Formats: sequence, C-alpha cells, structure tokens
Amino acid sequence: MISNYAYIDGQNLKMGTIDTNPSWQIDLRRFRVYLREKYNVEKAFYYMGYVIDGAKYEKLYENIQEAGFILVFREHNSSMLGKKKGNVDTDIVLNVMKRTYLKEPFDKIVLVSGDGDYKALVDFLIEQNKFEKILFPNKKFASSLYKQLEPKYFDYLNYPSVQHKIEYQKRRSSLGN
Repeated sequence: MISNYAYIDGQNLKMGTIDTNPSWQIDLRRFRVYLREKYNVEKAFYYMGYVIDGAKYEKLYENIQEAGFILVFREHNSSMLGKKKGNVDTDIVLNVMKRTYLKEPFDKIVLVSGDGDYKALVDFLIEQNKFEKILFPNKKFASSLYKQLEPKYFDYLNYPSVQHKIEYQKRRSSLGN
C-alpha cells in the first residue's frame, strides 16, 4: 500500500486562500480527506508559527489536530505577533531530509505551499523518486521558480475542480436557516 507524507506550510496556505480575491477558506477536515484519497497521504504535518501566551489561538490548534493533521510549531514570542510570519520553511526542509536520510517508511512527499524556498527540496526529491506533488494554494502566488517544473508534479488548490472539494461551506440547519 502506498504511504505518502504531506507537509503543509500553514501560513502560505492561509495567505493563498483567505487573502485572495475572491477570498475562500479551506475546510480542514475535507482537505485532510482529499489528501488521503487523492494522494494516499498517511501522515499530514501542518507547520505554523506558535505564539507564546497565544491562548486565543488554542481553538485553531485544536481544529487543525481534530481534522487529522499533525501540528508542528515554530515558536515565536507575542511581541513578534503581526511582524513576522511563521517562517517554517527550514523546519519543513530539515524534517523531510531527516526522514529521507533515516529511510522512514514513506513512499513520496506532497508539499502544500507556493513558496520558492522549497525549490531545491523539490528538485532533490524528484531526483530521489520521493516526490509526488506540490499543491499551490493559489496560481497567482506560486513562485516563478517552479515554472520549469513538469505539470505532473504540481496542481492548484484554487482550481474549481479542487476548490469545491476542500472549501469550507457554511452548514445549513435542518430548518433551512
């Protein structure tokens, strides 16, 4: 059975969906199912910045974990809030390389980000036959460094055929409200 791992740059995912026009929001549960069914993702690591004393974010952290993601933090203190994004790039690269070096039992990597900082990692994983796909949250925000990447190695989450499967939709009550 195929067992792939996914690495999600949480800040990049958020910026590529919520901060777009039109804005939309990922339904984390639906997204986790999509990753499992479409890309055989057994483990999905969701990387994000963590604010010390960030009690107001606890519900967000719980929602990510309840949706089936393994939450991995990059620690920041509260004085950096609003001044700095998560900067999880090096953590993701190190973790992927470590798992590859230690020959952990996974088949391929799925990466969720549009950030060009991952280009060298993507090239390495392709050479090692350990790369499945990079999922760009938004075509507009995909780094130009990926222009030479073969189409079989990427997809866009904001394409209608994908977005409708993973987008958050307000639930209607049984009374029709």
